[in-house]
Amino acid sequence: MTLEAVVDETQLEELLSRPSAPLIEMFARSPGDIVVLGASGKMGPSLARMAKRASDAAATVRRVIGVARFSSGGEQELRSHGIETVRCDLLDEEQVARLPDAAHVVFMAGRKFGSTGGEPLTWAMNAWLPTLVCRRYRSSRIVFFSTGNVYGLTPVAGNGSRETDVPQPVGEYAMSCLARERLVEYLGGQYGTPTAIVRLNYACDLRYGVLVDLAQKLIRGEPIDLSMGRFNTIWQGDANCLALRALAHTASPPWIVNVTGRDVLNVRDVCQRLGHLLDRPARFVGREGPTALLSDASLADDCFGPPPVGSDELIEAVARWVRRRGRTLGKPTHFESRSGEF
Repeated sequence: MTLEAVVDETQLEELLSRPSAPLIEMFARSPGDIVVLGASGKMGPSLARMAKRASDAAATVRRVIGVARFSSGGEQELRSHGIETVRCDLLDEEQVARLPDAAHVVFMAGRKFGSTGGEPLTWAMNAWLPTLVCRRYRSSRIVFFSTGNVYGLTPVAGNGSRETDVPQPVGEYAMSCLARERLVEYLGGQYGTPTAIVRLNYACDLRYGVLVDLAQKLIRGEPIDLSMGRFNTIWQGDANCLALRALAHTASPPWIVNVTGRDVLNVRDVCQRLGHLLDRPARFVGREGPTALLSDASLADDCFGPPPVGSDELIEAVARWVRRRGRTLGKPTHFESRSGEF
């Protein structure tokens, strides 16, 4: 089945969790259990399922354990796919200390939306919590999810920020994420823990993402704000795969990699394309700014190859999903924010 053939969420989840041949080969060479912290979020369930499917395809015996509060459900669905689950308030140090041992850890917990007005919790989730994880899993390989927001805005004429650029975070969310990275770097050095930091810049799974936000605005007849005139996005299945493959690149100091699509997309052009596919006129407000939040994915492309799902295929898939009135998560990205407030 291809992305073009997806018509329901069962098929969507199958594609989101389908492991690539290189990931299966990596798992065949890398024994040991895997813990996914924050397994109930937007990406966590499909990433955990991909890890389980890759392990099974590699004929390796390992536990894949999803950890979360599961306050919004999803625990039984993970179990139905052979993934063990542990309920845990990750801000409770004693509960974290009791988590199962694992050779590999993927840290996906964090807080973005609601940060404005709730800054203390955002800093606790994004900065203090990773210190608990570093201590608990000091003998493991750990991939930490981060964000391209740590870079700040970059000129739209270029390809975006690279891993070697000096971070210039805007707003407390981005600052707290940079604090996460610095603390991981410090504690990883103290313990000799091999880590990787994945700076993700807008995953899309048809139910949420920048492309979904734009398509829904077109369907509702709302004007599109052009002030953030460029963006990157990547199919969530590809982002899941690259994050898991980053386990093989963990190091001390941390290995840092941008994970996003290889194209710098123009909001006006994308909306005109979506408008054509949805049979809706695109209306615009505002002026395109000279800068945008952009990440250069050249390092990831060099290490893993370009993402199999390109931007054209993803745009068309989102249009089909929205046109069919497929379910969405109701969680807009707010990618248009230039102030860093979320």
